[in-house]
Amino acid sequence: MNSPSDSFTRWVIDEIEASIDVKRRTIETQAPTIVAIAERVVETFRRGGKLLLCGNGGSAADAQHIAAEFVSRFRRERRGLPAIALTTDTSILTAISNDYGYERVFARQVEALGRPGDMVIGISTSGISASVIAAMRAARNGGMATVGFTGASGGTLVDHVDLCLCVPSHNTARIQEVHITAAHVVCEIVERTLFEE
Repeated sequence: MNSPSDSFTRWVIDEIEASIDVKRRTIETQAPTIVAIAERVVETFRRGGKLLLCGNGGSAADAQHIAAEFVSRFRRERRGLPAIALTTDTSILTAISNDYGYERVFARQVEALGRPGDMVIGISTSGISASVIAAMRAARNGGMATVGFTGASGGTLVDHVDLCLCVPSHNTARIQEVHITAAHVVCEIVERTLFEE
C-alpha cells in the first residue's frame, strides 16, 4: 500500500519533469528569439536607453525580478543598468486605476517615463492582458522598442510587439518558470556583452 508521501513524491517528480519538458521545447522553438531579445536589450543600453517592464500578478513579480537583476547585478560586478518595473508604486498604480481605469495603469507610466530609444517589456502568460497590450501600444506610439513574454498562442500581445517569446505551453506556472529562466539568460548575455573582462 502506498503512503501519502509516495503519492507526493510521484507528483513532485511529474511536476518537475513537466517543467523540464517545457524548457526543452522552448529551446527547440524559441532560442533564436531569446538571443534576439538579449541583443535588442544590449542595443538599448548602449544607446543610453532604459527598460520599462510590466505585467500582472506573477508577471508583475517577474517584472520586478528582472528589473532588479539589471539595476543591481546578475552575476558580475558592474555599473547598474537602467530598468524600472511599472508595478511597484502603489500611489501611481491606484491613482491611474482610479482616474483612468486599470487598463491604462501601465500605458500612462510608459507615456510619462518612456522616451524614444527605450524598450518596454510586457509580460502576460495569456497574451491578452488589456493593461499590458495598452502599454505596448503606448510604447510604439512613443518610438520605443517592444518585447513580449507570453505563452503558446501569443494571444494578441504578439501583434503589438517587435519580438515575442512564446513559451510552448498553456499552463501558467510552466510559462512563468520559463519566463524567468529566459530573463536570466538575457541578463547573462547582456552582462557578458557589455562588461566582458
